Amino acid sequence: MTNTSGNLDADQIQFRAGFDFVRYASCWEDADILVQALRPGPGKRILSIASAGDNSLALLATGAEVVAADLNVAQLACLELRCAAFRQLQHPDLLAFFGVNESDQRLQTYRLLEHELSETAKEYWSAHPTDVSRGIIHQGKFERYFQTFRTRVLPLIHSRKTIAKLLQPKSLSERLQFWDHNWNNRRWRMLLRVFFSRFLMSRMGRDPEFFRYVEGSISEQIQSRARYAMTRLPTDQNAYLQYIATGNYQSALPRYLRAEHHNAIRNGLERLTLFHGPIEEAAAKYAAGGFDGFNLSDIFEYVSEETARELYGTLIENARPGARIAYWNTFVPRRCPKTFEEVVAPQTELAAELFAQDKAFFYSHFQLDEVK
Repeated sequence: MTNTSGNLDADQIQFRAGFDFVRYASCWEDADILVQALRPGPGKRILSIASAGDNSLALLATGAEVVAADLNVAQLACLELRCAAFRQLQHPDLLAFFGVNESDQRLQTYRLLEHELSETAKEYWSAHPTDVSRGIIHQGKFERYFQTFRTRVLPLIHSRKTIAKLLQPKSLSERLQFWDHNWNNRRWRMLLRVFFSRFLMSRMGRDPEFFRYVEGSISEQIQSRARYAMTRLPTDQNAYLQYIATGNYQSALPRYLRAEHHNAIRNGLERLTLFHGPIEEAAAKYAAGGFDGFNLSDIFEYVSEETARELYGTLIENARPGARIAYWNTFVPRRCPKTFEEVVAPQTELAAELFAQDKAFFYSHFQLDEVK
């Protein structure tokens, strides 16, 4: 991105937060709605925030070409190790290696995979053998934040029996009744306000700089979204809720880990390109006629509106007609800048329909735009 002001350079998140460790050992955006939103498939080109790699692989499984970019070499190491595992392991062994299923052979498995890695990724994982042995999907800062909630806070609110009942199949009316009579007690509301406050989240879960542009109560929004996820959506089908409540996936898996997508991901890995650096630089380097879709996670809310507008404009310069741009808001409202309304059409109704299905429930908004 070419900025017209040094202030914009200073505002970019790579200059304000550290990117040398795993922040997210898993992706916390629902790939099921992402795939519906972007319409990836054979012949389509998608530019994706890499994060831990889950959603880039889910997009790859559709037959699309994917360029996955990240500022953080540790996040790219997560994606590289996932790719190596998909190349070499059958589905049950892959789940065991990642940490979904029990295993005491993860370090031995890693030795079989490390020759697939770049020197940078190999150096990272060789320096973090404990993370490998414990299962790589559990070893991010954000996941440890949820682990603290599950082990230290949730037991003060509910018994194991109540937590297990939360995740059992129930009808809508049964879920509403369970929320009102079993779950939403005073301790839940009080401890949720404390644990998911800006103060604790910025220090234990994310980064203080990720909250620079946040206004209003964080915990109230999370309370509202938690109620939605526990009542309006089937809890026995929500992998994200199950992970937070139990520390692992139970009766549901994220899209990229489902058996039906395993071979499609394995067979499509040659269509995946990894890029270390800002996503706008990846867009320029790999434009090759443009992209048909953009998976942007929640990157716009970490920067000012001015910087978000500059970044948005740079990305759509590399978009094909009809390309779709998908991104989430957590605590900061970001929409298609008015500057681009003549060339980009927000898909408001479809975005709202998809957001109503979003199982990663802590986001406040899902935005989907289409290049005219």
